[in-house]
Amino acid sequence: MSGAVVTGAQAGLVSCETCKLLTRPVNAEHAGHCPRCGATLEVRRVQSLQRTWALIIAAAICYIPANLLPVMVSNTFATSDAETIMGGVVYLYSSGSWPLALIVLVASVMVPLGKLLALGYLLVSVQRGMPGSHHERARLFRIVVFIGRWSMLDVFVATFTVALVQLQPLMSVLPGAGVLFFAAVVVLTMLAAESFDPRLIWDVKNNMEKQDG
Repeated sequence: MSGAVVTGAQAGLVSCETCKLLTRPVNAEHAGHCPRCGATLEVRRVQSLQRTWALIIAAAICYIPANLLPVMVSNTFATSDAETIMGGVVYLYSSGSWPLALIVLVASVMVPLGKLLALGYLLVSVQRGMPGSHHERARLFRIVVFIGRWSMLDVFVATFTVALVQLQPLMSVLPGAGVLFFAAVVVLTMLAAESFDPRLIWDVKNNMEKQDG
């Protein structure tokens, strides 16, 4: 059919995940290595869906205690207070530091939850072959990967908050149990984004076109 778009897979090509070079695999069982950067070629990531599901489920489980358990324990001469993430947001807002409260809310609560929901949606859409804009889904995946590069923002925010408290006399701050779960959420969501194979999005599109044809 004239004007038909031929995909790389249909042309017998495989894309290098490191340098994005299109090249021909050695054979169907072993794709070989990229001739430009030497990275191992993969036609599709092995068990991509299963690994991504396992990682986001684990991240979702850790997300609950990360928000319920205290992330900081502040000690003074007479008192000891434990603050959760949302408790810290409320405290910063009520004390007049609303820009910092907004940063903590977005970086520590909304971004991890948004990454979990976005990856879950992509997994369901691929597994069920849902119709829709595959370009928008590919763009959504790129956004998730881009946000993952800024996951260390949470650490900088927490460090800045601790520094503000430490300026006060006779006061110390210790990390709470929620920090471990929060760090686990950040790491697991980053690994989930890396394990998801975005080429599966276009496989769904190609399968739908074959069924329509």
